Amino acid sequence: MKTIDVTMVRVYIMESDHLLETIANHLKNTLKIRGLSVFRAISGYGETGSHSASWLDLSLNLPLIIEFFDNKVKVESALEYLSKLIKHEHIVFWEAKVND
Repeated sequence: MKTIDVTMVRVYIMESDHLLETIANHLKNTLKIRGLSVFRAISGYGETGSHSASWLDLSLNLPLIIEFFDNKVKVESALEYLSKLIKHEHIVFWEAKVND
């Protein structure tokens, strides 16, 4: 199987940060990242404390995870941009392969 080297990125933010639209627009329109996914957590904890939602409670301050991958050059530009918006240690990335 033929593969392509990529860099996978996972970004952790909170809904209350109101950064999702800004980040998604920049990755899509400026950097032309091939695609991204956003996951809304139902529970999480970190430096801002614990956050969770029950079936009766629709919290608007839950953790969000933005995940994307692309070639190393595009991802390096994305990481440079994200590092200005996101606290250190809230961005995780690693090398991966995708099938071609």
